[in-house]
Amino acid sequence: MSTPSKEQFRFRDPSLTKRIVAQIQKLAPPHEVKFCHVCGTHEWTITHHGLRILLPETVKVIAGPGCPVCILPAAELDEAIMLALNDVTIVTYGDVIRVPASESSLQEAKASGGDVRVVYSVSDAVRMAEKEPEKDFVFLAIGFETTAPATAVEVLNKPPENLSFLVSHRLIPPAMELLLGVGDLHIDGFIAPGHVSTIIGVEPYQIFPEAYHMPTIVAGFEPMDVLFAVSMLLKQLKDGEARLENEYKRSVTWVGNVKAQQIVEKVFRVVGGRWRGLGRIPSSALALKPEFAPYDARAKYNVKIGKSRDLLPGCLCHLVMIGKINPPECPLFMKDCKPPSPRGACMVSIEGTCRIWAKHAVIH
Repeated sequence: MSTPSKEQFRFRDPSLTKRIVAQIQKLAPPHEVKFCHVCGTHEWTITHHGLRILLPETVKVIAGPGCPVCILPAAELDEAIMLALNDVTIVTYGDVIRVPASESSLQEAKASGGDVRVVYSVSDAVRMAEKEPEKDFVFLAIGFETTAPATAVEVLNKPPENLSFLVSHRLIPPAMELLLGVGDLHIDGFIAPGHVSTIIGVEPYQIFPEAYHMPTIVAGFEPMDVLFAVSMLLKQLKDGEARLENEYKRSVTWVGNVKAQQIVEKVFRVVGGRWRGLGRIPSSALALKPEFAPYDARAKYNVKIGKSRDLLPGCLCHLVMIGKINPPECPLFMKDCKPPSPRGACMVSIEGTCRIWAKHAVIH
């Protein structure tokens, strides 16, 4: 176990926690307000450290679609499964192989004889393809703006011809905008994701205070980061203002990682994309540009699948992912759907809201 850094100690100072919680109590309105975060790591921090029990009853923090494994549509997993069962080696991240697709999973495809391998990075997939030139490899590239640059770098480096990419990258700001259009989901402020923001910066969130009068705070991942963000949102509401503020200044700048953005722009174009349980969101996905078509697995293998199914009967992941319900309100939670045998995608990943609540159920 690693020793906490000076920064971690600073952001977990009990005396500072008491002061900021007192400030939150003072700023809390008599009526209910809801702040939505869009990050699996934020949900882990909030739930693991029991932050919700420190908040006033009128201040709610709900989880949005911030888990990249959870929002991966079944159709794109179906594509990978089809390839795996047709002599193509599928390479992807560990959590992905357990996510339910329309009828099975990559784990079940592996059990049926498909070659499915787990890696820690896209670079591992490149090395595998180089070592086994007789095999066809496909890297199932998932994740938000945080992981897209790594995929783009390997495409630009011209990987071996026996490696192609099944691109399933998604973009966070369009999903946040979608949430504001859900009629019966009232949101009073956003806590924007820190990891994504290190890449895209603060500027892309400007639309929320300007067009929607929605207070928005970019926050880090220590308990105090989240509490500071809540306090900052409450202060804006009290002042009748809607601003974009950066609580995570130690890691996030206004413009973000410009070099990473440029690499992504060289390789990908922005298209509409499906999100599991949320439907198609305009301008929310990345696809390889035409000049990189030789590396596009969908084109290379002429991937065609039938009708897909994101949700199994009884599963309410789609409501959990937009914060309309908490995991225990799903009839499958910790009954038919548990971490060892997940029925819904939210129970698979360590960033999935249901998985997090299953592990930390005592302190909600």
